[in-house]
Amino acid sequence: MPASSPAASPSADGAVRTRFAPSPTGFLHIGGARTALFSWLFARHYGGQFLLRIEDTDRTRSTEEAVEAIFEGMRWLGLDWDEEPVFQYARRERHAEVANQLLAEGKAYKCYASQEELAEMRERAKAEGKPQGYDGRWRDRDPADAPEGVAPVIRLKMPRDGETVIRDHVQGDVTMPNNVLDDYILLRSDGSPTYMLSVVVDDHDMGITHVIRGDDHLTNAARQINLLQAMGWDVPAYAHVPMIHGPDGAKLSKRHGAMGAEQYRDMGYLPEAMRNYLARLGWSHGDDEVFSTEQAIEWFGLEQIGKSPARFDFAKLANLNGIYIREADDTRLADETLRMMRDVKGWQVDDGVRAALIEAMPGLKERAKTIDDLAEGAKFLIATRPLDMNEKAEKLLDADARGVLAGLLPALEGMGDWSLDGIEGAVRAFAEEKDLKLGKVAQPLRAALTGTTTSPGIFDVLAVLGRDESLARIKDQAA
Repeated sequence: MPASSPAASPSADGAVRTRFAPSPTGFLHIGGARTALFSWLFARHYGGQFLLRIEDTDRTRSTEEAVEAIFEGMRWLGLDWDEEPVFQYARRERHAEVANQLLAEGKAYKCYASQEELAEMRERAKAEGKPQGYDGRWRDRDPADAPEGVAPVIRLKMPRDGETVIRDHVQGDVTMPNNVLDDYILLRSDGSPTYMLSVVVDDHDMGITHVIRGDDHLTNAARQINLLQAMGWDVPAYAHVPMIHGPDGAKLSKRHGAMGAEQYRDMGYLPEAMRNYLARLGWSHGDDEVFSTEQAIEWFGLEQIGKSPARFDFAKLANLNGIYIREADDTRLADETLRMMRDVKGWQVDDGVRAALIEAMPGLKERAKTIDDLAEGAKFLIATRPLDMNEKAEKLLDADARGVLAGLLPALEGMGDWSLDGIEGAVRAFAEEKDLKLGKVAQPLRAALTGTTTSPGIFDVLAVLGRDESLARIKDQAA
């Protein structure tokens, strides 16, 4: 009864080595990002190593752009790796070497079955209600029977009786009857290694002690255990993590919204908020919802990963991101907002805006949930006169409101000290003198200064815009 190692903690020498092994056929999928995070947290928790392997054996779909997108997504998330990335395709000769070793030891064999034979075999098995895997027709056949001019594949001799047990640290013990695990291909007829062979050889050669990956690989684990044991290699500890579903319970897909890590960055999420949120997707530490990366490293363990799929909730992510924005350094947020304005929104923004953004940030970030919110909230800083009024601002600026602005203008023009305290004192004194509630003055001011009805505190807006620009915008709208 082959079984995987039950150890979910470090090996005897104390070394933990995990890996993340994406295929470079597109962006860093958010599900893959969570798998990478779990592997990274586990390695960091035990003071071990986290490795990166690019599984680029599909040469028709693998691209350099996708490789760079994976690197960039990992860097943005702060998931650093400890050794140079391994590129699987570059190791294909090593993979073939292992297959040929198994062949020489009688643990693998050459199969000359044609595609037509295999299709006929599957159809017959289907009609008879039997498993549709390969039936082992060349397993014990004399190689002398091989047809001329046919390049064979090399298949692993899987056990035919008994069962294979995967001692999984998320799913529990999973038992696979060996009669449903067919003799799978190690080397194709062109001599190229299959995914199943390459993964096992690379995990062994890289010294991986813990394989943390999606539960869509659970069946693969049973096949891989038998290959590992055929080579006499240690079996790593397995942890197969459930998939991420969308809010509707279906598997997370493009129709649910952003998919790649870089898309979440461009939507305005902070990496530390993403780490916090992804860690809580399927893993928990009591009732803790908001925690630092350092706390996640301290607390993380495979035993707290749930067996059920987690649901991605964009509203929860936005709320969590808002918490992190309010705690973030204003200078950093200003730089992130500038990047959003320029690189994502394509706005023409002068470098001089940075200082104003930093000054305005305490007010801007109070209600913002994303960097995009900060950019939209700071739009008044780069607006040019005369301002375009949105519908609500236009409606608010009726004759009475414009009259209030006209009355306030001399009080502001007469100020000697254009400071936050001085501005607030002047506006409040005007409202009191005219027997107006502060909102009756602040609302028209906000519309005149920003072109909208929402903004940071109005005194902050006046201070950040400065005397000349503030007075000019008010004059544009005053009766």
